[in-house]
Amino acid sequence: MMPQSMRRIIVVWLCFMFVINLAGLPKAEAGSLISKDQEISIGRDVAKQLEKEYGLVNDPALQERVNRIGQSLVAVSDRRDLTYSFKVLNSKDVNALAAPGGYIYVFKGLVDLMPSDDELAGVIGHEVGHVVKRHTVHQIEKSLGMSILFGFIFGDRGAFLQNLALNAIMAGHSRDDEREADKLGFLHSYKAGYNPYSMTMGLQKLSELDQKYHYDLFSDHPEGRARIALVQTYLNEAQIKPQAVVAEDGKSAQLIDGEWKTPPIYAVYEGYKPLNRAYFAAGTLYRLSQLTDYSADKFITVSDGTNCAIYYDDKKVITLTPEDAEASGTSTMDLAGAYIEKIKEWKVR
Repeated sequence: MMPQSMRRIIVVWLCFMFVINLAGLPKAEAGSLISKDQEISIGRDVAKQLEKEYGLVNDPALQERVNRIGQSLVAVSDRRDLTYSFKVLNSKDVNALAAPGGYIYVFKGLVDLMPSDDELAGVIGHEVGHVVKRHTVHQIEKSLGMSILFGFIFGDRGAFLQNLALNAIMAGHSRDDEREADKLGFLHSYKAGYNPYSMTMGLQKLSELDQKYHYDLFSDHPEGRARIALVQTYLNEAQIKPQAVVAEDGKSAQLIDGEWKTPPIYAVYEGYKPLNRAYFAAGTLYRLSQLTDYSADKFITVSDGTNCAIYYDDKKVITLTPEDAEASGTSTMDLAGAYIEKIKEWKVR
């Protein structure tokens, strides 16, 4: 005779399947309760709610720019079967989120914190990663359980799923999901041609935010450091050189590759701290080194009378300031010249 506990389990499961069929859920992919069509429908409802709550930034150029970055990342992702949308919400919060079905939003506060395309690419690539891996969809499926019996029988099915999706998004992703999205954020931005340090730059900036300020992308320092370290392993695996590091004095930053290293940079320039300036320079130098006609003889200096920029053709590598030069005990032009000489010594691999 079948144990009573087993009979109860079977009854519950049969009720569960009956309600799903009664509710009209479309057939899902193997191992999933929610199909792609249902995912898109849920995401569309969530998107409407988010846009109603926050509104969109009234800046067509910014909206087009963010969408352009996003679409370039989708093009190199492993899930291109959705029609993705990328929009900027009118909120000062430093945040970004991905609703099911490819509806991805960045908040205006995040754009202000990360004004460059490269920085945004890392964060947006991370959000694309959540969609690629269906992280929010899986969270919704885990939340269904017995609640589906009540939600579908006694409530509006669309509203029920929308609420589950919003709750899943606002609750945040698991540590494993965030780390998986970080890896995809690195891969997406790297494959799309952005600075390979894009993901690192974004994570670094988020880790430096005041912890009294609430933001969902990056909420605790110990885990933040671990995530940055993991992204560094992805850079190492991809053999990205040179690296950008904090110099021995703990105040400046420089590019290194084994025993090779550039003169340190010390100043905050255009809102970027020395380490972030080094990330930009290292990533740019790496991209240049991959050109088929790369030549170290093409680097030139351009001065505006105060600062001195180093260019390769029309691509700026770094701008050096009087503060950088003073800390090194030299002039800006001489520092730029020393920088170029070091670049010429760098052995491209």
